[in-house]
Amino acid sequence: VQLQASGGGVVQAGDSLRLSCAVSGRTEDIYAVGWFRQATGREREFVAAFSWNGGPALDADSVKGRFTISADSAKKMVYLQMNSLILDDTAVYYCAASINWSGSYSPGYGYWGRGTLVTVSS
Repeated sequence: VQLQASGGGVVQAGDSLRLSCAVSGRTEDIYAVGWFRQATGREREFVAAFSWNGGPALDADSVKGRFTISADSAKKMVYLQMNSLILDDTAVYYCAASINWSGSYSPGYGYWGRGTLVTVSS
């Protein structure tokens, strides 16, 4: 399984941005996809996750009501719609996939893509 995140960029506080994650390879093995982020000097942080079959979904409290995770299974794409961006959202964002439900537990994700940088300026 391979994942590639894209869509990052420089935006102003209050703006919106949509990240995309292309999933390829043995996608039939995947149960869930998640988004994580890592800011400079900080630990990797869970953002959101959902399961392909309409099962569990989870958002971090820090993004609840602002970010939405969704997918187009036919295109094998996962999206992270980010609204009302704030300075603390500045980070490298990664998409990851797991073969079972891992929620916010990052070691449970066995497949990771290269990140995409989101910079929020004031």
